[in-house]
Amino acid sequence: MSAVRPVPTVPPQDLFGKGRADRATRVVNFIAESRLRWTTFVNRHEPQAPVNDWRIPLVVVERRVEAHDTDVISLLMTAPDGRRLPEWRPGAHLDLELPSGRVRQYSLCGDPADRHAYRVAVRRIPEGNGGSLEVHDELKVGTALTVRGPRNAFPFVLPGYGSSAKRVHFVAGGIGITPILPMIRMADRLGVDWSMVYAGRSRDTIPFLSEVESFGSRVTVRTDDEHGIPTAADLLAGVGSDTSVYCCGPVVMTELIADRVREMPGVELYSERFSPAPVVNGTAFQVELARTGEVIDVPADKSVLEEVLKVRPDSSYSCRQGFCRTCVVRVRSGDVDHRDTVLTDAERAAGDMLICVSRCGGERLVLDL
Repeated sequence: MSAVRPVPTVPPQDLFGKGRADRATRVVNFIAESRLRWTTFVNRHEPQAPVNDWRIPLVVVERRVEAHDTDVISLLMTAPDGRRLPEWRPGAHLDLELPSGRVRQYSLCGDPADRHAYRVAVRRIPEGNGGSLEVHDELKVGTALTVRGPRNAFPFVLPGYGSSAKRVHFVAGGIGITPILPMIRMADRLGVDWSMVYAGRSRDTIPFLSEVESFGSRVTVRTDDEHGIPTAADLLAGVGSDTSVYCCGPVVMTELIADRVREMPGVELYSERFSPAPVVNGTAFQVELARTGEVIDVPADKSVLEEVLKVRPDSSYSCRQGFCRTCVVRVRSGDVDHRDTVLTDAERAAGDMLICVSRCGGERLVLDL
């Protein structure tokens, strides 16, 4: 693995027509200046910006089917009084507080320049934990809900502003197009040299197809039924040492690309996946919720978060990969097997734990939940 080197990454001053006196711009600059670049990306180990805990009331004003198989819908949401919404940058997501009390995270896939509406897209997952089903079945036009954020764990670093690359290549698989869409829109608007491969099972199953194809020859659409399962060479066509790669999609695809990029000196890889990594070397243990006395069994191949969500569906979480801090809890007793990439030694000594990845080093943890 290549060494991690801190690199200043400051967006252009006039990126969105804002001067440096603008408070939101200064916050974004601070986040960007804190980013670490990986020449070959395997795990993200970066300092974290303060979490944005805005809770914003919104109403669904438009609902559209974005994949012809109807498995993906988009929701356009605005403030009830039409006020301007907090600005965001490509790669950001919202936490949706669903009517059931569940909290789920969805990438913003609209235009960051539109300050009056947020757009997210959700694929129906019948075997999932209920969040996507609730969005599809309950969030109709006119539904009021509250969101938290925006926050960003997958920021887009422009060439020349913290990235040594001269061009950008995007790879999206299926619903992984959602954080990538605002990135290609920004790259195109700012005249960045970019290309993209968009992959999926069939043209009926990939969302925002016409929107993506409107960018013309920069985009290559590959579907399994027409072209076969893509190889790393197919997904990274044209990528050289002067390229930064942004990838979002199924775990198999992101791992395929990461393995190939390890062999490509000078290529920068930035990746986000919507699925947590599988538990490695796990053992079964118990978690006690200190405020209620409930005891939860955590199997060897499941995370604490997965099991807690079954009894506390409104528990907050985001990345599920140990780097965003959203699911941090205080441990009252028990030994913790820390597997995150963000908590400091002092925070761990104080009893903090990220329940999405960290585990018990013994038989039971007592959590302040």
